[in-house]
Amino acid sequence: MRREFNDTGLCVRKLHYMVDTSEQINEIFEGLVEQGKYFSILGGRQFGKTTTIELLVQILEKRDDYLVIETSFEGIGDNIYENEKTFCKGFLKNLSRVTELNNKKLSELLWNASEKMEGFDTLSKFITNFSRNTDKKIVLIIDEVDKSTNSQVFLSFLGILRDKYLLRNKEKDYTFHSIVLAGVHDIKTIKLKLRPNEIHNLNSPWNIAADLNVDLSFQAYQIVTMLDDFLTENPNINIPKKEIAEKIFYYTNGYPYLVSKICKIIYEDIIKKREDKNWYLEDVKTAFKMITYAGRTTTLFQSNAKNLQNNDSLYKFIYEIVIDNKRKNYAEDNRQVYLARTYGLIRDDNGKCKIHNRIFAHRIYDLILSIMDNAGQFQTIYPHDEYYKGNDIDLEYIFLRFQNFFKKIIRIPTKNLLNEKAD
Repeated sequence: MRREFNDTGLCVRKLHYMVDTSEQINEIFEGLVEQGKYFSILGGRQFGKTTTIELLVQILEKRDDYLVIETSFEGIGDNIYENEKTFCKGFLKNLSRVTELNNKKLSELLWNASEKMEGFDTLSKFITNFSRNTDKKIVLIIDEVDKSTNSQVFLSFLGILRDKYLLRNKEKDYTFHSIVLAGVHDIKTIKLKLRPNEIHNLNSPWNIAADLNVDLSFQAYQIVTMLDDFLTENPNINIPKKEIAEKIFYYTNGYPYLVSKICKIIYEDIIKKREDKNWYLEDVKTAFKMITYAGRTTTLFQSNAKNLQNNDSLYKFIYEIVIDNKRKNYAEDNRQVYLARTYGLIRDDNGKCKIHNRIFAHRIYDLILSIMDNAGQFQTIYPHDEYYKGNDIDLEYIFLRFQNFFKKIIRIPTKNLLNEKAD
């Protein structure tokens, strides 16, 4: 079975062409896991969090001194959050299920322990004994924690883990060597998440977590490794790898899903329809046009649209960046900056907020135009009526205004731009 460029879910090397992210994974392992840190892996939808976790797990499973337990709260059901007892039982039973295939002995231990759970006291005692009686460093990884963050029971569970972490560092308790939580929202400020117009408590039982200063986005040289991976199975195709990778990065700013999506469009929608199967720079531009076409939707773009339309303050914040071209400060303690960054909509551009990538900028711009058009507000985008001829933008007038401005700046005669032939 031939591999493909993946634009849905977890990337698996035997199924998909992948970027070499060993640099980031090793940095996470050596700088955080080995040091016994508790931390979160955060990112917008389809930013590669789950794939990063899987690659980290693969490193840990190759080592004899680590025991990794990986689980997710996605699809776990709501009954588990009824009270302490149901949570503690359900948590250990879930760990039992996910370890059953590869470690039956551990699975049975966890299942039997779950039957004895009465609350956080008994869970804490079990974690202590479990950690003390193994010669391995136990790493607990929980994906999709957003599912649980509206539950006070879950926040109390994090409080237990925090207290045991602090006691461990004082050599007064045994607990997990490292804990990794993955999700969209930062668990340290999780109560910001999420209902507009409410007052939120910024205190968190996860304030012991170390910062993850590892960029999960792809650099151009890393995109080259995905193209190399593709060429191992397609040696007869010619790709100017460096130039193609730089052009993909230009449009995506390394957003993992978008990198794979552009490659997928080139391979499956562009070159397969022509006799020449080689890749050209123009193919990247064509893929960009196809992915930014308003009629072409994806779950990522739908998620971005939902997040903007469900939060008036966030919509206004992004509107002012995209439409009004305001240079807003990238202040991480600002609620709207936090949410926009959390959803992957913006990035830090020398201390100012900038839409994360050119694809998002086009899609968000089209979304805003559509919203305004439906509300009968389209012309308010431009502050002066003279920019219009009827309902259409007066391009000739705009060019002449620019020509006059240009003359004033450089103070030399210029030809009429409208009479110049395009190159």
